[in-house]
Amino acid sequence: MTTAQQFEFPPRDGFVVTHFLVVSDQDRSRDYYRTVFGAQVVHDRDPVILQLANTWLILNDGGGPTADKPTVTLTTPQDPDTVSAFLNIRVADIYRSQREWTARGADFLTEPVDHPHELRAYIRDPDGHLIEVGQSKGL
Repeated sequence: MTTAQQFEFPPRDGFVVTHFLVVSDQDRSRDYYRTVFGAQVVHDRDPVILQLANTWLILNDGGGPTADKPTVTLTTPQDPDTVSAFLNIRVADIYRSQREWTARGADFLTEPVDHPHELRAYIRDPDGHLIEVGQSKGL
């Protein structure tokens, strides 16, 4: 399978990998990912389910422990400068993506930075989730 359209959500067989983000406003976050990145809305809310390129993104409210996660509380990032996970988007042309996504409402933390194997920059979504945007220079 080589294209996102070949994967189904929910899967009829096997599994798909999704990324789950806790958001403070499902409508605002859904509209952000749809507007900035062109995500396709699969389910409008409770939870929001998006097809974002070749992956799935679930956006839902936070909350306290439940029977299947009895010690876990879900919340938006409390400190935007301390991160344990982030979305990683690989692009063909980082400068074109930066221009297009900035025009659509993305706020890049810096201009793309030149690293030995890639050009890289970061965005924060409305709740402060970090999104890495990178362009490979080759493997």
